[in-house]
Amino acid sequence: MSALRRTGPDGRFASPVMLLVSAAGLSACALALYAHAEWPWLLLGWFALVPWLASLDHTASTRGALVGGLFMSQALIITCYYWLPSAIRDYSGISWGLCLFVIMLAAPLLEPQFIALALTRRFTRTGIFCRMPLAPLAGACAYVGAEWAIPKLFPATLGHPLFGSTLLRQGADVAGAHGLTFMLLLANDCVLAIIRGARSRTGKTEKRWRAPAACLAVLILVPLGYGALRFKQFNTPGAGTDTLTAGLVQAGLSDYDRLAAEFGAYDTVRTILDTHEELSLALLARRDIDLIVWPETVYPLTFNSPESEDGQALDLSIEEFVTGIGVPLAFGAYDIEEGQRFNAAFFLSPLPDNGMIFTSYRKSRLFPFTEWAPPLFDNPDVRARMPWLGDWTPGSGARAVFLRLADGRTVGIAPLICYDALDPAHVIAAVRAGGDVILTLSNDSWFAYGNIPRFILMLSAFRSIETRRPQLRATNTGITAVIAPTGEIVDMLDVNTRGVLVGSVNPGSGKTLMLLLGDWFGPAALAAALLMLGAALTARSRKMNPSTGSLKRL
Repeated sequence: MSALRRTGPDGRFASPVMLLVSAAGLSACALALYAHAEWPWLLLGWFALVPWLASLDHTASTRGALVGGLFMSQALIITCYYWLPSAIRDYSGISWGLCLFVIMLAAPLLEPQFIALALTRRFTRTGIFCRMPLAPLAGACAYVGAEWAIPKLFPATLGHPLFGSTLLRQGADVAGAHGLTFMLLLANDCVLAIIRGARSRTGKTEKRWRAPAACLAVLILVPLGYGALRFKQFNTPGAGTDTLTAGLVQAGLSDYDRLAAEFGAYDTVRTILDTHEELSLALLARRDIDLIVWPETVYPLTFNSPESEDGQALDLSIEEFVTGIGVPLAFGAYDIEEGQRFNAAFFLSPLPDNGMIFTSYRKSRLFPFTEWAPPLFDNPDVRARMPWLGDWTPGSGARAVFLRLADGRTVGIAPLICYDALDPAHVIAAVRAGGDVILTLSNDSWFAYGNIPRFILMLSAFRSIETRRPQLRATNTGITAVIAPTGEIVDMLDVNTRGVLVGSVNPGSGKTLMLLLGDWFGPAALAAALLMLGAALTARSRKMNPSTGSLKRL
């Protein structure tokens, strides 16, 4: 920390900009390692932000705090989202350099929480709340509140890598991953205060570090104790009469456009269906299965609304397959209504008289640009230059699907398609509507960069912890997984493998604070941040010098 305290003759830092840059870079590198979500890197989450927070506290102006927040957002993009320029280039055809320039320019929109924390910390620096410094508490609330209020392209937060801790992640059923983020932010400030107290030369060193050390101990021990209790409560699987056994098919097929260009559209779709049917039949020959699940967009046509004779024949072949096996099928396809196209999940349940029950769910959370275009970009001129902009229509919202099984049972399913699984409020609404098992259909082949498929799986697993519902997750190219209500990955098929995963889960019925209040912590934190910021600014205005109208130096 000595480098962070080096000053010039006038008591100011010799190079404040370089201090902010180096501190942001150091913290961002630590967060990139922490994002591995495994030991020992998880320890970095408790103090990774200390260099950056220390540099913010040495800024002497609002502009300095703003610059510090901007540098941190850009540093995080470089270290944690290093793969994003390549992903955009591969999808759009835009040069890698231009993609990098765009995301660096957009860093404040992609990671706005650092700017919110920096500015709030600046304006609340001298305040006291319940005998505690106001800045750490207000800054943490502003960070979480900004993440909740400002839509992020990738809704990841600082608390997500704590998934690597079996006990700590259980706290997500209270306040979601944002609650874990809040805990880590306060812990980083406690570590910073301990370091400052230990370095104090006032003779009161013990008193200076004792309070933050006690606070840090509480932030660690209480979540661990709570996690141990909840893990014990929900880590008792045991088979029951209501157990749902599903076969999740991962065929390892992707890039349908390339296959269609090489083999023709009909032959490509026929090959995709044949592959999934063969894998399903091989599984049914070995196991008693209640449900077969195929992934998102496995059938790249409109189902039940054929747009050609070939499409009608392919629709009929799927229906004949389901009646032939006598087992319900869930699969991803497209839907159309009044000219509007939807990414959808279809559920087909055969009846004893060779009839069929049919229902569907339309994806509600569409991925920006690839599936839908923001209004600013949704015009003919822009679309002519960016033909890859999506034009899908979002569904009507979360719902539960009540699936009839071959033995007569009915299971409440909370259906999710890809991006839906990253929205806690959406999943909570589906569970409240009657979903006792979360069923996620996804196509992660677009993001097969480095460790990204595993990170997407981790974010999806938080939905099971928050609602205490088991999750079945089927993907085209991986990672297909069975997830327990504790977030445990019971079994999985890794990236770029072909196979079938069997998952037996008991429909959940557990109660959580997240289910009761919804995704409550973000708005509560935002409201608290605004109240504390308002109180600090009011107190600051009262210190104005009446003769000059200038603010006293804080």
